[in-house]
Amino acid sequence: MIQQIDYFVIAPPLALALSAALVLLLDAFLPARPVLSGGLALAGIAVAAGFVVAQAAGTGPRSTFCVPQRLGGTAATCSFVADGFTLIFAGLVLVAAAVVVLMSMAELAGGGIPIGEWYFLLLCTLVGSVTLPASRDLIMLVVALELVSLPVFALTALKRYDGRASEAAVKLFVVSVVSTAIMLFGVSLLYGISGTVYLSRLSGVFSGQVAAPGAPEGLPAVVTVGVVLVVAGFAFKIAAVPFHSWAADVYQGAPLPVAALLSVISKASGFAGLILVLVAALGGQADTWAPIAGIVAALTMTAGNLLALRQRNVVRLLAWSSVAQSGYILAPLAVTGMAAVRSSIAYLVIYAAMNLGAFTVVMLVSKTGLDDYRGLAFRRPAAGLALAFCLICLAGLPPGLAGLFAKVFVFREIVAGGAGWLALVMAVNTVIGLYYYAVWAARLFAPGSRAPLSRPATAWYAMGVALVAAVLFSLAPQLVLDMASLT
Repeated sequence: MIQQIDYFVIAPPLALALSAALVLLLDAFLPARPVLSGGLALAGIAVAAGFVVAQAAGTGPRSTFCVPQRLGGTAATCSFVADGFTLIFAGLVLVAAAVVVLMSMAELAGGGIPIGEWYFLLLCTLVGSVTLPASRDLIMLVVALELVSLPVFALTALKRYDGRASEAAVKLFVVSVVSTAIMLFGVSLLYGISGTVYLSRLSGVFSGQVAAPGAPEGLPAVVTVGVVLVVAGFAFKIAAVPFHSWAADVYQGAPLPVAALLSVISKASGFAGLILVLVAALGGQADTWAPIAGIVAALTMTAGNLLALRQRNVVRLLAWSSVAQSGYILAPLAVTGMAAVRSSIAYLVIYAAMNLGAFTVVMLVSKTGLDDYRGLAFRRPAAGLALAFCLICLAGLPPGLAGLFAKVFVFREIVAGGAGWLALVMAVNTVIGLYYYAVWAARLFAPGSRAPLSRPATAWYAMGVALVAAVLFSLAPQLVLDMASLT
């Protein structure tokens, strides 16, 4: 069997992979060129983004790595599909990646971190992040997810002779290995029951349209075990309860660009995989996983907000805030339907802009204590006002209308889906979240020290990109809904 390869379909991850190889070669022959390496990484991201835009402007979904019709039954079955779902996640990842690269330039300016290895590993992570939402079989899905995860371990530990970074890398490695083992066990059960790895065929088996091999009278009870294990595996990746305890320590120990990557790019990849598995493959088992998703979402947002209340370290605060945000993003999956999925995607896109904006200002300040931000709005008005706006967005208060609309999207779908109890839990958690966001924002305008602010130019550029996105989504939230409606 010879499969035809459509190189236009796989052009975004291919461009990123070629850029990663070029960065490594450049570092081998022209060492100590941080600006050139960073520029090449940005160029690779720009080329990949150009291909994503070209695919979005095309006539419709395209696919490759397909099993021919004569071998695959009534229709061809493909492993890689570039559709609306793929493109919106790829676009989110690439824009966030540009911000992370700009942050990386500021981080690497201080020395102590090998430049070539950093950008190579970062681009490898992006290859996995762009490939994952296009994956339409379990094997490619798992491989792409691991390609997202594995380079991050090394990125976390690249700050040599830093015990906290090494500890964070080990914790992240152990958690990821456990989550992968759990997920693979669940995937193997699903494959054993259905006899296929393709998500479209899995959907047919688990919706009852196709008989499961060896179980002509119905699906065996072990299907429930497989579904639960797969959900648990992805829960590690998105830092959902009860698999959330690693988040604060890893965020605090990792370099700030890596923490930003974990909070946005890695989280987006985890949600992309989770949505694909639950909706595209296991839609027929929604009665099993929808209640689990609702309970996990409620526990995640509650635990994240309560733990954030106690934090005086801003990176740990953002880590627990990120956990709480995972709960909000996960909540619509408790009610089935594509409208609920779109609200999750819309919230994720808006959250990415707000959270990246906060991380870029933390990099500018180069301080992690909450009291270090006193008077920032007077010392550096641009940074202080940008951080205040992002915090207000995360809290869901005007004028940060992006966060408000994101929460409205989710509330509307939860209530329409009949999960009133979950909407009530989310409302209570939104009020809890207001406190710690307001405390941090208030410090920005309180009298404080006049200590100088670190001002690497690329960090300011990163802040500008994230802030422009947050302001744009506040002024025109319909843009996000329109993008999500393409899925």
